[in-house]
Order: sequence, then C-alpha cells, then structure tokens
Amino acid sequence: MGVRPSSPLDKRQQQQLRGQVDGLLRAFLPCYRRQLAVAMLRQISRELEPQEPAGCQLSHTKKLPRVREHQGPLTLLWGHPPQWQPTFCVLRGDGRLEWFSRKEEYESGGRTLGSTALTGYTLLTSQREYLCLLDDLCPSSSGDLAQEEPLRVLEEPVNFPLFLVHPFRAHLCFCAHTRGVQRAWRLGLQGAIRLRATVLQRSRAPAACAFLDTVQLYRQRRGFAGGDDATLGSDAEVLSAELMRELLPALRAQTLRSLRSTGRARARACSEFLDAVHAAVLARVSAGLRAFQPEKDSLLAKLERTVRAELEQILQQRAQRARRLEAEIRDPLEACLCRMVDPQLHQIIHALLSLVEATLQAVRTLLIRGMDRLSHHLRKNPSGTRLRREVYEFGEIPWDPELMQACYREAERNRSHLAQLAEPFGFLGMQSLVFGAQDLAQQLMAAAVTTFLQLADKCLTSTLDCDQAAEQLEKVRGLVLKKLTSDSETSRWRFTRDWLLGIFWPFVWSQLGVSYNSEQPEVDGDILAVGSQALTTEGVCRDVIQGLLLQRVDRELNKILGASDRTRSPAEDQERAHEGAETQV
Repeated sequence: MGVRPSSPLDKRQQQQLRGQVDGLLRAFLPCYRRQLAVAMLRQISRELEPQEPAGCQLSHTKKLPRVREHQGPLTLLWGHPPQWQPTFCVLRGDGRLEWFSRKEEYESGGRTLGSTALTGYTLLTSQREYLCLLDDLCPSSSGDLAQEEPLRVLEEPVNFPLFLVHPFRAHLCFCAHTRGVQRAWRLGLQGAIRLRATVLQRSRAPAACAFLDTVQLYRQRRGFAGGDDATLGSDAEVLSAELMRELLPALRAQTLRSLRSTGRARARACSEFLDAVHAAVLARVSAGLRAFQPEKDSLLAKLERTVRAELEQILQQRAQRARRLEAEIRDPLEACLCRMVDPQLHQIIHALLSLVEATLQAVRTLLIRGMDRLSHHLRKNPSGTRLRREVYEFGEIPWDPELMQACYREAERNRSHLAQLAEPFGFLGMQSLVFGAQDLAQQLMAAAVTTFLQLADKCLTSTLDCDQAAEQLEKVRGLVLKKLTSDSETSRWRFTRDWLLGIFWPFVWSQLGVSYNSEQPEVDGDILAVGSQALTTEGVCRDVIQGLLLQRVDRELNKILGASDRTRSPAEDQERAHEGAETQV
C-alpha cells in the first residue's frame, strides 16, 4: 500500500477530536494521580522489606535496550496511483524507520521521504496474507476487485515482501531484492516493534507502574475484564490507541460511507484517513501529558516525602482495612478459585514454564557457543586483531537479531496452546507475554555477556601465556554459567508468577463483581491529602485479592517445581551466595 502525507482533517473534525482527547484525559488523569500514590507506597515499602541474600548473581549491563541499526535499499509502494519505487531505508536504534529517495540523500543529511515509529505494527512477509487482510477490512465482490485498476500492482507477484500493517495507521509495503536481505530486515523490524512496545513494561519507575495500573483500571470500568495488549507502547501511544479503539467503529463506518472506491482501494483509503485521525489524537495526547508533567513531578516529590514520613501509620491503617476486607471476600473468592481457576491452573503453569524454560535454555546454549568461540580464538591468536573483533562481537550478542532469533523463537513456540488455555479467562495479552519472554532473554544474555567480559578483563593479564589465559577463561566460563543458572531460576519463577497473576487476576476481580467508588479517596486525616488511592477500599481490595490469589499460585508452583530456586530457605540462599563469593577466578 502506498504512503503519502495524510490528508488534513477539516476544522470540525479537528475540534471534535480535541474534545474527545480532552475528555479522555479528564477521565484518566485523576485516577493516574491516585495510582502514583499507590506506586510510591509500594516502592518505599519494598525498600524496607528484607532483601534476598543471593540476589542477582550476574552484573547488569548499563547499556539501554536498543535495536541494532540497519540500513539498505528497499522498494516501497508509493504515490497515487501507487507504484513500486526504489528507496533507501534506515532502521534507527530507538525503533524508528526512515526512508529516503536514495542513499546519497541520507548520507548528506537530506530530508526523509517519510518515517514512522514502529509501535503497534505487525510484520507480514506473505503477499497472499496481506491481500486477505485487505479483503477482510473491506469485503467486495469479485466484480469490484476487477475494477480496481490502481491496486492491480498488488495483484502482481512480489518477491520478498515486507508488509507493515497497523489497525489505525497507514500501511507500509516494501520488498527486498533477495531472501537474505528480506530476512535481515524482518529480524530487525521485529526487534524494533518489540522495543517500542515494551518501553513501559521494562521500567520499574513508580510513574510507569502507576500508568500501567491506571490503564487497567480505566479499561475495567469500561467493561474490559481480561488482560490484553492495551499497554504496549509509550504513555502517549497507549492512551492514543485507547481512544482510537473507542472511536474506530464509528470512524470506519463514517469513512466507508464517504468513499467511492471499493474493496482493496477502499481499505487503502480508509487506512490513510485513520492515519490522519491517529496523528491528530497522538499530538493532542502528547501535549496533554507534557502539560501534566510538571504537576506529576511535583506530586511524586510530595508523595515521597509524605509517605516516608507517615509510612508506619499508613501501613497500619492499610493492614487494618485489609484484614476487614479479607474476612468479607475470602469465602466468595475461595469459591471462585475452586470453581473457575483450580481446574486450569496446573495446565497453564506447565504451559508458561515450558515457554520460559525453553527460552532460557536457548539463552544458555547461545552463551556457551559464544564463550567457546572466544576461548578458541584466544588459544589460536591471543593478541591479534581477529581476537579483538571477536570480543566486540561477543559483547554485541544481545543486540544481534540474527543470533538472538534462536531465543526469541522459543518464546513463540507454545503461543497458540497457551492462548487457548488462557482464553476462558478473557486473557488476550499473548503478544505482551511473548514480548516479555523475549525481553527476559535479551536482558539475561546482556547480563551474562557483561559479567563474562568483566571477569575476563580482571583475570587476563599480559603476564599469562596462551595456555594459562585459556585456563583462566575456562574458570570464568564456569562461574558465569553458575551465575546464569541462579538468575535463570529466579527469573523463571518471577516470570511465571507474574503472568499467572496477569491471566487470572482481572478475571477473578470481574467474577467477584467488586465495585467501589474510587473517585473519592478514603483517606484518614490529612495523610496523602493530595488525592491518593493508597488507602481507598478499591486499592486495598485489589491488593487483598492479588495476595490471596498469589498464595494459591505459589502453592501450585512449589508442587510443580519442588525444592528449586524460590523455594529455598533464607539459610540456603545465604549459603549459596557465600559459595559464589568464595569462587576464585
């Protein structure tokens, strides 16, 4: 599908969109303010909890997650009527795709023909699949299709296509010159889509956690009971997508009525109109969140001071309310869990464990291969240019989409089976789950690579001969694998536990029919009088239900995993940490 600057909306449409965005922000921001207090309370409470003696064994990299930049010629379907035209494309490290008329234009710093952030896109590499998607968007008779002269270019066979499609953005249709070029672009684009999608999930900042919770609350109050993929993207992108989903049926109907074209041409025109609407919505939402930023920063600072000063009193009040609420809801919650959750819990745990264990094993295999390769080159030429290049390439493994594909592929294998198991609970967030497993693989690989290079740098000196250096590197290899095993066990437990909660908690909440008015926070005295939800009935009730659900989940996980990572006693953890500290390199 061709791409062009979207047609501007008329003044009435722009004014209507501004009102709808402003209405969204008016409904969203008060809840966001309260959730900031909840997130701040959780963070400060977590700081005071006993820390696990073992902790993370691997050294975490200081490098930010990124996409390996990629560039090269691609052919783009462009213009009106659309035609295949040569372009020079650049995939940026932040997950943005740009295209230029030619390579020289890019190298001289010239203007792009177009660019897009790849948030929310899906990549297709089948022309037939893409044409079926267009037909599903705007069904037509065979006679209509025969009349579509402008889109006959899509009927002609295309070699090595790359179709980037989006529910309310203009589609991008590229094709490569060889299968190898197509594969390289496919892996790079998929990595960029994931990077853009998981920016909030990767953050542990209170503001990001509060935002994710607020989106879930906002959607629950509008009747969306299950977990889904509604939180993929930045804060502005997530809110823009939320409004677009609300507006989409009316926008599509309005657009289709006004279009004279048919079938695939109509689908193309509709996507371009939706692209214009989305651009206007995103700009307005971004402006609204920027305007809220100073207030948010001030509120977070005030919350931190207040919560730290009054923490003991807040936690006492919260504990009192939690005990009362638990007494009220334990019986109906237990009935719900026995009737609805227990019959499927074992199967879903096994499916999640299968996914994450296969992914982590692929990480281990790839790491061993990389370390062995380095050892081989060290024995062969301990001071050569080739070895320095191998060290650099080893450090780049986490950001190499070709190498990491073996790990990412494992995260996809059981997707359909797990989706079927989770569907009765209204869970539609499989893309988020798979992205989470792939992010975990990348993070663990980055930590393992960083640890190996740090330890190797300490023990390899110019005084060692080739055999001694190889022996030292073998010790480093063994130590890193021990650390990776420890962190993998912890990650396996945490990933499985978190996603079980993500699958079951929204469903249980909706089944219990819990409905509390959180618009007026129930705060004793003037503690957190800035409007927190930290002590509201709804907020405490959420924590109580999640706590009771996690007890069920932990009990079943312990049965399945036995005396493994998270079931070790603190004394065992301390002994294991002590052993690791005594290991000499």
